[in-house]
Amino acid sequence: MTSILIVDDDIAIRNLISVYLENEGIQTQKAEDAIEAIKMLDKNEFDLIILDIMMPKMDGIQACLKIREERNMPIIMLSAKTEDMDKIQGLASGADDYLSKPFNPLELIARVKSQLRRYKKCNTDSSINKTVIEIGDLAINTDTHQVSVQRKEVRLTPKEFDILELLARNKGIVLSIEKIYEAVWKEDFFKSDSTVMVHITNIRDKIEVNPKHPIYIKTIWGVGYKI
Repeated sequence: MTSILIVDDDIAIRNLISVYLENEGIQTQKAEDAIEAIKMLDKNEFDLIILDIMMPKMDGIQACLKIREERNMPIIMLSAKTEDMDKIQGLASGADDYLSKPFNPLELIARVKSQLRRYKKCNTDSSINKTVIEIGDLAINTDTHQVSVQRKEVRLTPKEFDILELLARNKGIVLSIEKIYEAVWKEDFFKSDSTVMVHITNIRDKIEVNPKHPIYIKTIWGVGYKI
């Protein structure tokens, strides 16, 4: 059964959303703040998160960035803020959709269903052929360890390939330097270690048309890297 996590410090809104979703046959769990939500994510699997922005302790923007470090399920943000910059900030932090309060519950349900369809289709399509990951003109063959850009082969070292494959398999998710290092080198990360940054620079030199303005590997300042 589809399971959705509702995160809002307003109990009335949490309960309202839950009633509408469960009437659609969707299972829900509720958290009153982002810290509780992150703890619940460590223990449960969810298909989608509805996340309020204005919350005590940790706001929705910070929570979204934290969630995106490891998870790729759809996130719909709710906020009483209606300015364009607020929406841009919410979407830039990794949200898939943004709805201003007060909202029509039926519109929220429609957006939830749309995001679930897109997410499930994406996962189904990507599972058909896991040996070749294609992102624009970049192709990564995980069986032969070959990489090509615009059909021209690019030679990467084993570690460079491992980093690129890790980022590609987590497309859209920001991975911290620490997570990249520990996933690729299989050992604890030291804060003073610049190994990952050096490898990212080398990868960009090989796959980017203009490494100073990369289109594949993006730096998210203060957070990490993503494709």
